Amino acid sequence: MDNHNAANEDRLALLSEALTEAVSLFRRLDDAGRATLLKTLSALFEINNIPAAPPGPRTVAYAEPVERFSKEQSLSAKEFLFKKQPRTDVERVACLAYYLSHYRDLPHFKNTDIKALNTEAAQRRFSNAAVSVSNAAKMGYLAQGVNGMKQLSASGEMYVEALPDREAANSTLAYSRPKRTTRKKAQSKKVSA
Repeated sequence: MDNHNAANEDRLALLSEALTEAVSLFRRLDDAGRATLLKTLSALFEINNIPAAPPGPRTVAYAEPVERFSKEQSLSAKEFLFKKQPRTDVERVACLAYYLSHYRDLPHFKNTDIKALNTEAAQRRFSNAAVSVSNAAKMGYLAQGVNGMKQLSASGEMYVEALPDREAANSTLAYSRPKRTTRKKAQSKKVSA
């Protein structure tokens, strides 16, 4: 069982690294270049039946008209949170940020937006919404947005999508956070080099 978990973690790490590199490369291409690259890769690796991915979120420039993130608008915030089962205030903030981004077409939001959606979803009040949002940002679920606003980070998005499966959600965070080096480790690397 441990070998299976280790193999899964290695696979997830490799996929995460490959995805990061692929996204970086694709961002430098126009739509025609992306299509050509995909066709070439599918021919090279003999992949004939690539399922069509549903339209998802995309990066938009400030003041660019935003397309709908999700066509399904029938799921209420209360139902969404019930489905995701957040256990902590920080997880609840991440879920609310996801809902704002994908169901309300609000990729950039303020603390008051999170607080208002929390009330709409009939959730327990935050003891201090600003602290909960700040802690969610420290955990990597949120990123800095435009004009001091917040936005859902890529790792936050992957985390919420994996919920309520805690093991899968935690494994997404393990590979999306950069490894921190301490001064001792950095100094020992300099000495050994």
